[in-house]
Amino acid sequence: MKNTTLCYIEDGERYLMLHRVKKTVDENKDKWIGIGGKFEEGESPEDCVLREVREETGLTLTRYRYRGIVTFVSNVWGTEYMHLFTADAWTGDLSDCDEGDLAWVRKADVTSLPIWPGDKIFLRLLAEEAPFFSLKLVYRDETLTEAVLGGMPISIAV
Repeated sequence: MKNTTLCYIEDGERYLMLHRVKKTVDENKDKWIGIGGKFEEGESPEDCVLREVREETGLTLTRYRYRGIVTFVSNVWGTEYMHLFTADAWTGDLSDCDEGDLAWVRKADVTSLPIWPGDKIFLRLLAEEAPFFSLKLVYRDETLTEAVLGGMPISIAV
């Protein structure tokens, strides 16, 4: 099992999104996602998100919130615990990313991009200002087959 972070950096009504198009072997190939990556030895979720955002964007977060934990279960990629953050203040200038193309996207338009089906669920929770949550998303290949929020099954129709 792996631990990762994902951060949605907010600028008003926009998120900074990463279009994953530069790696040949990538579970997120051609998808749009937030900014993040895998934990390094000894890192906390906060350590990891700060490092990953700096490495992938050139930005240093100055205000961020830990919003929830998303457990991904996949028959292809195994199990992943993703620590989800949002941020709305930073210093520095946006730089190129070696994992894909960065773009500011209107929040209202994000769900019309090629994203994972379960991302629509946690993006809705973020938009609703849900309190800290635990969300489990089960995938068979790229099909979302189950979603469980706080231990209770929820609809996967999004």
